[in-house]
Amino acid sequence: MKARDIESLISVGRPEIAPDGGFAVFATSRPDLSANRAVGQIWGVELPDGTPRRLTRGIADSSPRLSPDGSRLAFLRGDAKGKPQVHVVAAAGGEPVQATDAVLGVESFAWSPDGTSLAYLARVPEQGRYGSVEGLDASAEAPRHITGVRWHANGLGYIADRPAHVFVVAAPAPDSEPFYEPAPAVRADDAEPPKKRIVAAEPVQLTNGTTSHGGLEFTADGREVLTVPDDIEPDRRDLRDRLVAVAVDGSGEREVLGADAGLSISDVVVADDGTVGLLAHEIGDGRDFIAPGVGLFLLEDDGPRRLTDAETIQLGEGHLSVDGGEFLVQDSTRGRLRLLRVTRDGSITELLGGDVEVGGHAAAAGRVVASVARPDTFGELVLVEGGAVRTLTSFGASIAAAGIVPPRELTVTGRDGYPVHGWVATPEGDGPFPVILQIHGGPFASYGIHLFDETQVLVDAGYAVVYSNPRGSAGYGRAHGRSIRQQMGTVDFADVIDFLEGALADDPRLDGTRVGVQGGSYGGYLTAWVIAHDHRFRGAIVERGFLDPASFQGTSDIGSFFGDEYVGVSVDDIARQSPMAVVGQVTTPTLVIHSELDYRCPLEQATRYYSALKRQGTEAELLVFPGENHELTRSGQPRHRVERFDAVLDWWRRHLPVD
Repeated sequence: MKARDIESLISVGRPEIAPDGGFAVFATSRPDLSANRAVGQIWGVELPDGTPRRLTRGIADSSPRLSPDGSRLAFLRGDAKGKPQVHVVAAAGGEPVQATDAVLGVESFAWSPDGTSLAYLARVPEQGRYGSVEGLDASAEAPRHITGVRWHANGLGYIADRPAHVFVVAAPAPDSEPFYEPAPAVRADDAEPPKKRIVAAEPVQLTNGTTSHGGLEFTADGREVLTVPDDIEPDRRDLRDRLVAVAVDGSGEREVLGADAGLSISDVVVADDGTVGLLAHEIGDGRDFIAPGVGLFLLEDDGPRRLTDAETIQLGEGHLSVDGGEFLVQDSTRGRLRLLRVTRDGSITELLGGDVEVGGHAAAAGRVVASVARPDTFGELVLVEGGAVRTLTSFGASIAAAGIVPPRELTVTGRDGYPVHGWVATPEGDGPFPVILQIHGGPFASYGIHLFDETQVLVDAGYAVVYSNPRGSAGYGRAHGRSIRQQMGTVDFADVIDFLEGALADDPRLDGTRVGVQGGSYGGYLTAWVIAHDHRFRGAIVERGFLDPASFQGTSDIGSFFGDEYVGVSVDDIARQSPMAVVGQVTTPTLVIHSELDYRCPLEQATRYYSALKRQGTEAELLVFPGENHELTRSGQPRHRVERFDAVLDWWRRHLPVD
């Protein structure tokens, strides 16, 4: 796979299935170098064995949701200003009708149970900001007065001056009369000029004030909308959530679940009988988020009841859906994401497993559809029925034609006897191959079995790639994930080095005398830590790294809690686990890559680390991408993604040549 082949990486979003199980809809997305953006449309497929076809032809249509009767399809599409708005179309396809006209666009939406209205979340800008006053440039806006512990978010920017509020609007009929551009007309001096209509109905704003909201789900009777308020804390970060029900008639809201329940909520669903299900985890003191053990809870009269085990089941990567009186969830395990059915008594059945990572799912009438990634494809839609699995799409064919190397799974016994699980991907041939050690971000994340462009591009260039899920990663139980809490750079460092050495010993084609290391985010942290303590590497790439816990606290959008929990708050604890504190030990040539708008690991983390390397005489280069944030390698501008690959390959050609 070459860098430009990212255009063939087609992902499949969360699908929807008709109530009778007769058809499914889903969105695709892929990078397009010519448009220099992600592009995609909504697709439909008749079940069980229809041929997928495009239902829409927008630039980047996404988030399809079928009406409760399955006759209409709502989705997000950019308006004339590029802001995502809800559009509605007949489920069979046709010309969509715009339903919303939110100033900053719509974040998410939901159908009412009777299909007559749509609730949606949209950010409401403070007057005079974000283009709300024509001609007022951002540099001329009034100053921002900040009093809380949070003020910005990666990929968004400032948050307090544009809270997300709940709205409800009547759902338009797809076959209604369209609106027309008004023609110029002679009018009396006191007459209003004709105005062009964009949407058929005016929305009703159900929430107000400075509190932002996340998530939307109608109650079973359609009278209320469940949502999670988000208040910016004045002094101390508190990750505990509340769940409120907002009346659709505008009469107010009631608290369904208070913060004293001690849960952090990631998804909410309502069963037909009104039962509320949650994906959530216990947050304790409101800050200990490490390896959270996200599980399925039911809200009952005496409080939330957990149905899944916190120590062994991790439902943090995915969503929650209802199938009759049961629930479907996605469990992260050993680099896979499997689909589970959970009954109300806690019984669990695996619906879809093996070498897949389930990205989304839906169920109806005895059928389940799921979007999946596999070692040979970035995204497909599959049907699960009667215990059999059928792949309905063939989006992976084009990237397979570009050349994909299947990684080999490996488990290595570490120096303390701990098993370290991962993969090795090698070029064709007898070698010897130079080796690149890859380290993932998170740290409570994981490498998986899905087709990974960063590995494939390196293998195509002639490198063997070694990557693992050391202690601290997700998918191996909660104890595995919590093992580096305030012990970063200890067993995680040992695990990645031990896995590298185990891979070298396992395959004589890997040249242990020619080795490099690279990683991003937490992987950038551990890369910087590795090269300060192990000098075998010919070169290193430190990307979007968490490099100085001391300054992270006041600059990152998660700085109010992340470093405090993972590293600690004392000067000694911070210094003991800080790459900046040991930068003086680094002699490895290092390329530092970062993005200007990265608010997760701010740019100063990179520039200070790079400057320290240069000051002490260590060979170093810095590559900064304008207009990008922490997600550059996953969702950045396609041309920037290719330019990043070019820079990475150039660095390795100079410091770790294949020949």
